[in-house]
Amino acid sequence: MKIAVIGAGYAGMAAAWDLRKAGHAVTIYESADYVGGLASGFKEPGWKWSVEKFYHHWFASDKHMLGLIKELGLSDKVIFPRPYTVMYHDGKFYPLDSVMKAILFPGLGWGINKIRFGLVGLYLRLTNNWQELEKYTVDEWMRKWTGETVYKLMWEPLVIGKFGEKYYKQVNMAWMWARLHARTTRLGTFEGGFQAFADQFAEKLKAAGVEIKLTQPVTNIQERPGGGFELTSASGIVKADQVLVTLAPGAAANMVPGLPKDYLEGLLRLKSMGAVVLTLSLKHQLSREGYYWYSIPKSAGFPFLALVEHTNYVSPENFGGEHIVYIGDYLEPEHEYFQLSKEELLEKFLPSLKKFNPDFERSWINKVWMYRTAYGQPVPLVNHSQNIPAIETPVKGLYFASMSQVYPWDRGTNFAVEIGRKAAELMGK
Repeated sequence: MKIAVIGAGYAGMAAAWDLRKAGHAVTIYESADYVGGLASGFKEPGWKWSVEKFYHHWFASDKHMLGLIKELGLSDKVIFPRPYTVMYHDGKFYPLDSVMKAILFPGLGWGINKIRFGLVGLYLRLTNNWQELEKYTVDEWMRKWTGETVYKLMWEPLVIGKFGEKYYKQVNMAWMWARLHARTTRLGTFEGGFQAFADQFAEKLKAAGVEIKLTQPVTNIQERPGGGFELTSASGIVKADQVLVTLAPGAAANMVPGLPKDYLEGLLRLKSMGAVVLTLSLKHQLSREGYYWYSIPKSAGFPFLALVEHTNYVSPENFGGEHIVYIGDYLEPEHEYFQLSKEELLEKFLPSLKKFNPDFERSWINKVWMYRTAYGQPVPLVNHSQNIPAIETPVKGLYFASMSQVYPWDRGTNFAVEIGRKAAELMGK
Protein backbone atom coordinates (compact mmCIF):
# COMPACT_ATOMS: atom_id res chain seq x y z
CA MET A 1 0.00 0.00 0.00
CA LYS A 2 0.92 3.63 -0.37
CA ILE A 3 0.89 5.02 3.18
CA ALA A 4 1.21 8.62 4.37
CA VAL A 5 2.42 9.31 7.92
CA ILE A 6 1.75 12.81 9.24
CA GLY A 7 4.44 13.91 11.69
CA ALA A 8 8.12 12.94 12.00
CA GLY A 9 8.12 12.53 15.76
CA TYR A 10 9.06 9.25 17.39
CA ALA A 11 5.58 7.73 16.91
CA GLY A 12 5.52 8.57 13.22
CA MET A 13 9.06 7.36 12.55
CA ALA A 14 8.54 4.13 14.54
CA ALA A 15 5.35 3.39 12.59
CA ALA A 16 7.10 4.14 9.29
CA TRP A 17 9.92 1.75 10.21
CA ASP A 18 7.53 -1.17 10.73
CA LEU A 19 5.31 -0.32 7.77
CA ARG A 20 8.30 -0.20 5.45
CA LYS A 21 9.59 -3.51 6.79
CA ALA A 22 6.16 -4.94 5.94
CA GLY A 23 6.71 -3.90 2.32
CA HIS A 24 4.59 -0.77 2.06
CA ALA A 25 5.55 2.46 0.29
CA VAL A 26 5.77 5.03 3.11
CA THR A 27 6.07 8.81 3.01
CA ILE A 28 6.39 10.95 6.15
CA TYR A 29 5.13 14.53 5.96
CA GLU A 30 6.56 16.95 8.53
CA SER A 31 5.77 20.66 8.82
CA ALA A 32 9.11 21.51 10.50
CA ASP A 33 12.53 21.41 8.83
CA TYR A 34 13.74 18.71 11.24
CA VAL A 35 12.68 15.31 12.59
CA GLY A 36 12.12 14.40 16.23
CA GLY A 37 8.93 16.26 17.14
CA LEU A 38 8.74 17.36 20.79
CA ALA A 39 12.01 15.49 21.44
CA SER A 40 13.95 17.50 18.87
CA GLY A 41 16.94 19.65 19.78
CA PHE A 42 19.17 22.51 18.70
CA LYS A 43 22.93 22.84 18.38
CA GLU A 44 25.25 25.83 18.58
CA PRO A 45 28.58 26.20 16.73
CA GLY A 46 31.28 24.61 18.87
CA TRP A 47 28.90 22.10 20.46
CA LYS A 48 29.45 18.36 19.90
CA TRP A 49 25.98 17.55 21.24
CA SER A 50 22.53 18.99 20.66
CA VAL A 51 20.32 20.24 23.49
CA GLU A 52 16.66 19.19 23.62
CA LYS A 53 14.08 21.96 23.30
CA PHE A 54 11.93 20.21 25.92
CA TYR A 55 13.96 18.18 28.36
CA HIS A 56 14.01 14.41 27.74
CA HIS A 57 15.69 11.28 29.04
CA TRP A 58 15.08 7.55 28.98
CA PHE A 59 14.49 5.20 31.90
CA ALA A 60 16.24 1.84 32.13
CA SER A 61 12.74 0.28 31.93
CA ASP A 62 11.92 1.92 28.56
CA LYS A 63 11.78 -1.38 26.68
CA HIS A 64 10.05 -0.04 23.56
CA MET A 65 12.56 2.75 22.99
CA LEU A 66 15.62 0.69 23.89
CA GLY A 67 14.31 -2.23 21.84
CA LEU A 68 13.94 -0.04 18.75
CA ILE A 69 17.42 1.38 19.27
CA LYS A 70 18.76 -2.18 19.39
CA GLU A 71 16.97 -3.01 16.11
CA LEU A 72 18.60 0.04 14.54
CA GLY A 73 22.04 -1.12 15.68
CA LEU A 74 22.61 1.98 17.82
CA SER A 75 22.64 0.51 21.34
CA ASP A 76 26.33 1.29 21.80
CA LYS A 77 25.45 4.99 21.75
CA VAL A 78 23.01 4.84 24.68
CA ILE A 79 24.53 5.93 27.99
CA PHE A 80 23.23 5.92 31.55
CA PRO A 81 25.11 8.45 33.70
CA ARG A 82 24.20 8.67 37.40
CA PRO A 83 23.02 12.20 38.27
CA TYR A 84 21.70 13.59 41.56
CA THR A 85 18.02 14.50 41.86
CA VAL A 86 16.95 16.67 44.80
CA MET A 87 13.70 17.90 46.33
CA TYR A 88 13.01 21.19 48.08
CA HIS A 89 11.97 21.21 51.74
CA ASP A 90 12.05 23.94 54.36
CA GLY A 91 14.49 26.14 52.46
CA LYS A 92 16.92 23.37 51.46
CA PHE A 93 17.35 20.71 48.77
CA TYR A 94 17.69 17.03 49.72
CA PRO A 95 18.73 14.07 47.53
CA LEU A 96 15.78 12.02 46.28
CA ASP A 97 17.28 9.68 43.69
CA SER A 98 16.72 6.33 45.39
CA VAL A 99 14.11 4.60 47.55
CA MET A 100 16.38 4.81 50.59
CA LYS A 101 17.00 8.53 50.17
CA ALA A 102 13.29 9.11 49.73
CA ILE A 103 12.62 7.27 53.00
CA LEU A 104 15.31 9.34 54.73
CA PHE A 105 13.83 12.58 53.41
CA PRO A 106 13.58 14.77 56.58
CA GLY A 107 10.17 16.18 55.78
CA LEU A 108 8.59 12.79 56.48
CA GLY A 109 9.74 12.75 60.07
CA TRP A 110 9.90 9.37 61.76
CA GLY A 111 7.46 6.60 62.56
CA ILE A 112 4.11 6.02 60.88
CA ASN A 113 4.58 8.54 58.05
CA LYS A 114 7.66 6.79 56.71
CA ILE A 115 6.03 3.40 57.09
CA ARG A 116 2.95 4.49 55.16
CA PHE A 117 5.09 6.16 52.50
CA GLY A 118 7.16 3.00 52.04
CA LEU A 119 4.22 0.58 52.03
CA VAL A 120 2.18 2.60 49.52
CA GLY A 121 5.23 2.93 47.26
CA LEU A 122 5.83 -0.83 47.45
CA TYR A 123 2.18 -1.60 46.69
CA LEU A 124 2.15 0.63 43.63
CA ARG A 125 5.38 -0.93 42.37
CA LEU A 126 3.95 -4.45 42.69
CA THR A 127 0.30 -4.16 41.67
CA ASN A 128 -0.78 -4.31 38.04
CA ASN A 129 -4.43 -3.42 38.71
CA TRP A 130 -4.42 0.12 37.38
CA GLN A 131 -8.00 -0.25 36.16
CA GLU A 132 -9.22 -0.18 39.73
CA LEU A 133 -7.05 2.81 40.56
CA GLU A 134 -8.40 4.95 37.71
CA LYS A 135 -11.75 5.09 39.51
CA TYR A 136 -10.20 7.41 42.09
CA THR A 137 -8.36 10.70 41.95
CA VAL A 138 -4.76 10.94 43.14
CA ASP A 139 -5.99 13.44 45.70
CA GLU A 140 -8.52 11.14 47.37
CA TRP A 141 -6.55 7.86 47.08
CA MET A 142 -3.22 9.22 48.31
CA ARG A 143 -4.81 11.18 51.16
CA LYS A 144 -6.51 7.99 52.35
CA TRP A 145 -3.58 5.57 52.12
CA THR A 146 -0.48 7.69 52.75
CA GLY A 147 -2.10 10.10 55.17
CA GLU A 148 -2.43 13.87 55.06
CA THR A 149 1.17 14.67 56.02
CA VAL A 150 2.83 12.42 53.44
CA TYR A 151 0.39 13.42 50.71
CA LYS A 152 0.83 17.14 51.31
CA LEU A 153 4.61 16.88 51.39
CA MET A 154 5.45 14.31 48.70
CA TRP A 155 2.60 13.80 46.26
CA GLU A 156 0.37 16.86 46.15
CA PRO A 157 3.26 19.13 44.98
CA LEU A 158 3.98 16.74 42.09
CA VAL A 159 0.37 16.69 40.90
CA ILE A 160 -0.07 20.46 41.29
CA GLY A 161 3.18 21.00 39.42
CA LYS A 162 2.11 18.81 36.52
CA PHE A 163 -1.56 19.77 36.24
CA GLY A 164 -2.00 23.10 38.01
CA GLU A 165 -4.71 24.22 40.40
CA LYS A 166 -7.40 23.61 37.80
CA TYR A 167 -6.81 19.89 37.25
CA TYR A 168 -4.73 18.48 40.10
CA LYS A 169 -7.74 17.27 42.10
CA GLN A 170 -9.23 15.64 39.00
CA VAL A 171 -6.27 13.53 37.80
CA ASN A 172 -6.83 9.83 38.35
CA MET A 173 -4.66 7.54 40.42
CA ALA A 174 -3.69 5.29 37.49
CA TRP A 175 -1.49 8.15 36.24
CA MET A 176 0.44 8.17 39.52
CA TRP A 177 0.60 4.38 39.51
CA ALA A 178 2.20 4.40 36.06
CA ARG A 179 4.95 6.81 37.17
CA LEU A 180 5.84 4.80 40.26
CA HIS A 181 5.32 1.37 38.71
CA ALA A 182 7.51 1.65 35.64
CA ARG A 183 10.10 4.36 36.15
CA THR A 184 13.65 3.81 37.37
CA THR A 185 16.21 6.06 39.04
CA ARG A 186 18.63 5.32 36.17
CA LEU A 187 18.29 7.93 33.43
CA GLY A 188 19.64 7.44 29.92
CA THR A 189 20.42 9.53 26.88
CA PHE A 190 22.03 9.21 23.45
CA GLU A 191 25.56 10.23 22.55
CA GLY A 192 25.17 13.54 20.76
CA GLY A 193 21.72 14.20 22.22
CA PHE A 194 18.21 13.20 21.22
CA GLN A 195 18.43 15.11 17.94
CA ALA A 196 21.44 13.01 16.99
CA PHE A 197 19.35 9.89 17.54
CA ALA A 198 16.38 11.28 15.58
CA ASP A 199 18.66 12.23 12.67
CA GLN A 200 20.32 8.80 12.61
CA PHE A 201 16.90 7.13 12.79
CA ALA A 202 15.78 9.25 9.83
CA GLU A 203 18.83 8.15 7.85
CA LYS A 204 18.01 4.50 8.58
CA LEU A 205 14.45 5.10 7.39
CA LYS A 206 15.64 6.71 4.16
CA ALA A 207 18.09 3.87 3.55
CA ALA A 208 15.18 1.45 3.93
CA GLY A 209 13.17 3.36 1.31
CA VAL A 210 10.99 5.67 3.43
CA GLU A 211 10.57 9.14 1.95
CA ILE A 212 10.70 11.97 4.51
CA LYS A 213 9.35 15.31 3.32
CA LEU A 214 10.33 18.14 5.66
CA THR A 215 8.68 21.58 5.59
CA GLN A 216 5.68 19.82 4.00
CA PRO A 217 2.69 20.44 6.29
CA VAL A 218 -0.52 18.61 5.47
CA THR A 219 -3.53 20.87 6.01
CA ASN A 220 -6.41 18.67 4.93
CA ILE A 221 -7.21 14.97 4.53
CA GLN A 222 -10.24 13.92 2.48
CA GLU A 223 -11.63 10.50 1.59
CA ARG A 224 -11.65 9.71 -2.11
CA PRO A 225 -14.92 8.38 -3.57
CA GLY A 226 -13.19 5.29 -4.92
CA GLY A 227 -11.25 4.58 -1.73
CA GLY A 228 -8.11 5.98 -0.21
CA PHE A 229 -7.36 9.63 0.56
CA GLU A 230 -6.33 12.93 -0.92
CA LEU A 231 -3.96 15.01 1.18
CA THR A 232 -3.52 18.73 0.73
CA SER A 233 0.18 19.40 1.31
CA ALA A 234 2.51 22.34 0.70
CA SER A 235 3.45 20.83 -2.64
CA GLY A 236 -0.12 20.15 -3.78
CA ILE A 237 -2.56 17.24 -3.68
CA VAL A 238 -1.13 13.78 -2.99
CA LYS A 239 -2.88 10.42 -2.81
CA ALA A 240 -2.54 7.59 -0.27
CA ASP A 241 -4.25 4.29 0.43
CA GLN A 242 -3.89 4.71 4.19
CA VAL A 243 -3.00 7.64 6.48
CA LEU A 244 -1.57 7.75 10.00
CA VAL A 245 -1.84 11.07 11.85
CA THR A 246 0.55 11.42 14.81
CA LEU A 247 -0.20 15.01 15.81
CA ALA A 248 -1.97 16.51 18.84
CA PRO A 249 -5.71 15.69 19.03
CA GLY A 250 -6.79 19.24 18.20
CA ALA A 251 -4.53 19.38 15.17
CA ALA A 252 -5.84 16.01 13.96
CA ALA A 253 -9.44 17.20 14.38
CA ASN A 254 -8.77 20.28 12.25
CA MET A 255 -6.96 18.28 9.60
CA VAL A 256 -9.72 15.72 9.01
CA PRO A 257 -13.07 17.54 8.90
CA GLY A 258 -14.78 14.38 7.66
CA LEU A 259 -14.36 12.47 10.94
CA PRO A 260 -17.64 11.22 12.41
CA LYS A 261 -19.09 13.53 15.05
CA ASP A 262 -18.59 11.21 18.04
CA TYR A 263 -14.92 10.55 17.27
CA LEU A 264 -14.29 14.22 16.48
CA GLU A 265 -15.89 15.38 19.73
CA GLY A 266 -13.87 12.76 21.61
CA LEU A 267 -10.65 14.25 20.24
CA LEU A 268 -11.70 17.76 21.20
CA ARG A 269 -12.68 16.71 24.74
CA LEU A 270 -9.14 15.57 25.53
CA LYS A 271 -7.40 18.03 27.80
CA SER A 272 -3.71 18.83 28.08
CA MET A 273 -1.29 21.15 29.82
CA GLY A 274 1.21 23.21 27.91
CA ALA A 275 4.95 23.39 28.59
CA VAL A 276 7.25 26.41 28.76
CA VAL A 277 11.03 25.91 28.86
CA LEU A 278 13.79 28.48 29.11
CA THR A 279 17.27 27.09 28.42
CA LEU A 280 20.37 28.96 29.55
CA SER A 281 24.00 28.60 28.55
CA LEU A 282 26.17 29.71 31.51
CA LYS A 283 29.86 30.42 31.89
CA HIS A 284 29.97 28.67 35.26
CA GLN A 285 28.36 25.71 37.00
CA LEU A 286 25.18 26.78 38.78
CA SER A 287 24.89 24.01 41.38
CA ARG A 288 27.82 24.01 43.80
CA GLU A 289 26.90 20.48 44.89
CA GLY A 290 26.68 19.17 41.34
CA TYR A 291 22.93 18.55 41.60
CA TYR A 292 21.14 17.71 38.38
CA TRP A 293 17.37 17.84 38.80
CA TYR A 294 15.70 20.18 41.29
CA SER A 295 12.04 19.35 42.03
CA ILE A 296 10.34 22.43 43.43
CA PRO A 297 6.81 22.59 44.91
CA LYS A 298 4.73 25.50 43.65
CA SER A 299 4.08 26.44 47.30
CA ALA A 300 7.79 27.28 47.72
CA GLY A 301 7.23 30.46 45.73
CA PHE A 302 9.60 29.82 42.81
CA PRO A 303 8.32 31.11 39.44
CA PHE A 304 8.92 27.70 37.81
CA LEU A 305 8.41 24.00 38.54
CA ALA A 306 11.83 22.51 37.92
CA LEU A 307 15.43 23.43 37.24
CA VAL A 308 17.67 20.92 35.49
CA GLU A 309 21.41 21.43 35.12
CA HIS A 310 21.98 19.22 32.13
CA THR A 311 25.78 19.47 32.33
CA ASN A 312 25.71 17.87 35.78
CA TYR A 313 24.40 14.82 33.91
CA VAL A 314 26.59 14.89 30.78
CA SER A 315 29.88 16.75 30.51
CA PRO A 316 30.02 20.47 29.64
CA GLU A 317 32.85 19.48 27.27
CA ASN A 318 30.06 18.35 24.92
CA PHE A 319 28.93 21.98 24.74
CA GLY A 320 32.25 23.77 24.32
CA GLY A 321 32.66 24.09 28.09
CA GLU A 322 29.32 25.87 28.49
CA HIS A 323 26.98 24.87 31.33
CA ILE A 324 23.42 24.11 30.19
CA VAL A 325 20.48 24.79 32.52
CA TYR A 326 16.81 24.14 31.83
CA ILE A 327 14.09 26.05 33.68
CA GLY A 328 10.56 24.89 32.97
CA ASP A 329 6.94 24.57 33.93
CA TYR A 330 3.71 22.86 32.90
CA LEU A 331 0.99 25.49 32.50
CA GLU A 332 -2.39 25.99 30.91
CA PRO A 333 -1.97 27.49 27.42
CA GLU A 334 -3.78 30.63 28.63
CA HIS A 335 -1.06 31.36 31.21
CA GLU A 336 0.86 34.61 30.82
CA TYR A 337 4.13 32.72 30.22
CA PHE A 338 2.78 31.83 26.77
CA GLN A 339 2.53 35.53 25.94
CA LEU A 340 5.80 36.82 27.40
CA SER A 341 8.90 37.34 25.30
CA LYS A 342 12.08 35.40 26.04
CA GLU A 343 13.55 38.49 27.71
CA GLU A 344 10.45 39.07 29.87
CA LEU A 345 10.40 35.45 31.02
CA LEU A 346 14.11 35.60 31.88
CA GLU A 347 13.48 38.64 34.09
CA LYS A 348 10.89 36.66 36.02
CA PHE A 349 13.24 33.72 36.53
CA LEU A 350 16.56 35.49 37.23
CA PRO A 351 16.05 36.47 40.91
CA SER A 352 15.39 32.84 41.88
CA LEU A 353 18.71 31.60 40.46
CA LYS A 354 20.57 33.08 43.43
CA LYS A 355 18.69 30.59 45.62
CA PHE A 356 20.57 27.82 43.83
CA ASN A 357 23.90 29.65 43.96
CA PRO A 358 24.33 32.97 45.83
CA ASP A 359 27.27 33.82 43.54
CA PHE A 360 25.14 33.74 40.39
CA GLU A 361 25.24 36.93 38.33
CA ARG A 362 23.53 37.92 35.09
CA SER A 363 27.00 38.14 33.51
CA TRP A 364 27.23 34.33 33.75
CA ILE A 365 24.68 34.01 30.94
CA ASN A 366 26.02 33.35 27.45
CA LYS A 367 22.75 32.85 25.64
CA VAL A 368 19.08 32.07 26.27
CA TRP A 369 16.52 30.04 24.29
CA MET A 370 12.78 29.67 24.84
CA TYR A 371 10.46 26.92 23.59
CA ARG A 372 6.74 26.54 24.23
CA THR A 373 4.05 24.03 23.29
CA ALA A 374 0.35 23.96 24.09
CA TYR A 375 0.42 20.14 23.99
CA GLY A 376 2.93 19.07 26.61
CA GLN A 377 1.11 16.89 29.15
CA PRO A 378 -2.20 15.07 28.57
CA VAL A 379 -4.61 15.31 31.52
CA PRO A 380 -6.14 11.91 32.50
CA LEU A 381 -9.38 12.33 34.44
CA VAL A 382 -11.28 9.65 36.41
CA ASN A 383 -12.09 6.55 34.31
CA HIS A 384 -9.99 8.02 31.51
CA SER A 385 -9.66 4.68 29.72
CA GLN A 386 -13.25 5.19 28.51
CA ASN A 387 -12.22 8.44 26.77
CA ILE A 388 -9.21 7.20 24.78
CA PRO A 389 -9.77 7.53 21.02
CA ALA A 390 -9.22 4.31 19.09
CA ILE A 391 -6.09 4.19 16.93
CA GLU A 392 -8.26 2.93 14.08
CA THR A 393 -10.70 5.75 13.41
CA PRO A 394 -14.24 5.15 12.06
CA VAL A 395 -12.95 6.30 8.65
CA LYS A 396 -11.63 3.21 6.90
CA GLY A 397 -7.90 3.47 6.30
CA LEU A 398 -7.39 6.47 8.63
CA TYR A 399 -5.44 5.99 11.87
CA PHE A 400 -4.51 8.26 14.77
CA ALA A 401 -1.66 7.79 17.27
CA SER A 402 -0.69 10.35 19.88
CA MET A 403 0.53 10.87 23.46
CA SER A 404 -3.10 11.03 24.53
CA GLN A 405 -3.49 7.31 23.78
CA VAL A 406 -0.52 5.89 25.70
CA TYR A 407 -2.56 5.97 28.93
CA PRO A 408 -2.24 4.72 31.65
CA TRP A 409 1.41 5.46 30.94
CA ASP A 410 2.69 9.02 31.06
CA ARG A 411 3.85 10.80 27.91
CA GLY A 412 7.39 10.15 26.69
CA THR A 413 9.39 8.84 23.75
CA ASN A 414 9.19 5.23 24.96
CA PHE A 415 5.41 5.19 24.72
CA ALA A 416 5.43 7.25 21.53
CA VAL A 417 7.38 4.38 19.96
CA GLU A 418 4.93 1.86 21.39
CA ILE A 419 1.81 3.66 20.11
CA GLY A 420 3.40 4.18 16.69
CA ARG A 421 4.22 0.50 16.36
CA LYS A 422 0.73 -0.49 17.52
CA ALA A 423 -0.70 1.69 14.77
CA ALA A 424 1.59 0.10 12.19
CA GLU A 425 0.47 -3.35 13.26
CA LEU A 426 -3.20 -2.41 12.84
CA MET A 427 -2.55 -0.82 9.47
CA GLY A 428 -0.78 -3.88 8.16
CA LYS A 429 -3.69 -6.22 8.85
